[in-house]
Amino acid sequence: MEIRRLGRSGLKVTPLCLGAMLFGDQTDEQTSHRIIDSAREAGVNFIDTADSYGAGRSEEIVGRAIKDDRDHWVLATKVGYPVDPAFPADLSRKYLMRAVDQSLKRLGTDHIDLYYLHRDDATTPLEETVHALADLIRSGKIRYFGVSNFRAWRMAEVVRLCKECSIDPPAASQPHYNAMNRMPEVEHLTACEYYGIGVVPYSPLARGVLTGKYASMDRLPDSSRAARHDERILQSELRKESLSMAQEIKAHAEAHGSSASHFAINWVLNNVLVHSVVAGPRTLEQWENYLRALKSPFTADDEALLDKLVPPGHPSTPGFIDPQYPVTGRVARTDTASD
Repeated sequence: MEIRRLGRSGLKVTPLCLGAMLFGDQTDEQTSHRIIDSAREAGVNFIDTADSYGAGRSEEIVGRAIKDDRDHWVLATKVGYPVDPAFPADLSRKYLMRAVDQSLKRLGTDHIDLYYLHRDDATTPLEETVHALADLIRSGKIRYFGVSNFRAWRMAEVVRLCKECSIDPPAASQPHYNAMNRMPEVEHLTACEYYGIGVVPYSPLARGVLTGKYASMDRLPDSSRAARHDERILQSELRKESLSMAQEIKAHAEAHGSSASHFAINWVLNNVLVHSVVAGPRTLEQWENYLRALKSPFTADDEALLDKLVPPGHPSTPGFIDPQYPVTGRVARTDTASD
């Protein structure tokens, strides 16, 4: 298994990062442990969870699974989404100090290798957040920190504040980046390159769209996220244009001895600005398919096909904006609702 340096940091990670989002929710503990064991046997050393996944159960499962081999793993978790409805989540010093101790307890470890800010928080000054992270680093509770779902300019401001605090800049950024959403190419990925921040995209399969399993909007496989009315795929990825493109990718990949999912994973990894990619399986079979993707070829013709379907820097279709991260660059002087 190839090992890559994560940006300019000293962290060294594998091209696949095992994503544990579904552990403790759709994936039971026994299956989760089998997936983690498979990853370890394949040489994968990077595992990603979050305090909010499964209301904390994912961290508990991951912690129990890796406790006997803790030093092998680069353990990443995140903070910023609510875990307990009684405690609204933000990135304040108060919340971060409480959240990190709870994550450490659930994970059964004394330190977190990579602590992501799961989302930006406009209600808390960035200065407060970065100063709190500096204290957590100096305390030894976290070794590195990262950002996820941050705008490029906000990430740049984090870097500036790190210099003020005399700590290293973020080791990694985790953007939403795949063949149907190339918008991070405009500024985010190049900003990461400039600042030496590692890039670890999530959702390389566009929540399943890029497996090619959705033949049309009217034919949703019974076990799919869309058929289960998963809110996230219905909000963004499930678009007829994307489904059509995925079918073209599937036909092309299968004609060249590959598969649509392998094409999608390797397309993300074919970008030299990307260091690793989060692979979030629900089943052991899905995880083993991710591993096989690393042995699947990806050619210049494959790259050219995607450029034809989705131009660099663009989404698959106009209006592709995740409602959880809305555009904030226009504030109307008029109240259209009252017109």
